[in-house]
Amino acid sequence: MNNSARNREIVSRIATEIWNQGKLAVCEEVMTEDAKYYGPHMPAGKGSRNDWKNAIGMYRSAFPDSHVRYEEINSFGETVVGRWTATGTHTGKLPGIDMPTGKKINITGITIYRFSSGKIVEAWEQLDLLGMWRQLGVIKMP
Repeated sequence: MNNSARNREIVSRIATEIWNQGKLAVCEEVMTEDAKYYGPHMPAGKGSRNDWKNAIGMYRSAFPDSHVRYEEINSFGETVVGRWTATGTHTGKLPGIDMPTGKKINITGITIYRFSSGKIVEAWEQLDLLGMWRQLGVIKMP
């Protein structure tokens, strides 16, 4: 298996094993200890693999039936781009909302991963947080 195929497989595992099955230990296999994240959960590239695990654990706790599916995964050398859809029902704690709403969400996003030596070293993510907050009833559109 070449590097591009291996890296695409790792990104697929992020959805299947980490997000959908809650196997946070897989983070140890696929990310460097100081993997950076540029996105709404840890702005400015702060964080570490443990911070990723904490953020994923928080969302999985808030949406225990969460399901992430990559609609498309493309690789360019050591960079992999994944376009994904996430669904779930809000039945747990989520920062900014006092009580679980019981509402279902369906959001989309794009994550760009950079690999080195077969592990994720950086990721840039854009996701539809406004759509999530609207679906949960936190934000009303005019």
